[in-house]
Amino acid sequence: MANTKSQVKRNLTNEKAHSRNIAIKNAIRTEMKKVRLAVEAKDAVKANEALRVAVAKIDKSVSKGVQNKKTAARQKSHLQALVNSLK
Repeated sequence: MANTKSQVKRNLTNEKAHSRNIAIKNAIRTEMKKVRLAVEAKDAVKANEALRVAVAKIDKSVSKGVQNKKTAARQKSHLQALVNSLK
């Protein structure tokens, strides 16, 4: 339990940031799933479009400090390899 007023406030802001980070990570996972589904359906056009959206969300998460840049690079590389497998 927090002993000071500033710690109570800090706990509230931490909870808000945590909720925001979880929402961003869920959105990234959703976009990654769209890429995988498009690749499984062998739809190159949809896969490329989904890849573009996913990469944008991943990059934005890094700039907001939600994800580590190396994690983002690994995710983007994996998705790009999936899309390239269609060619």
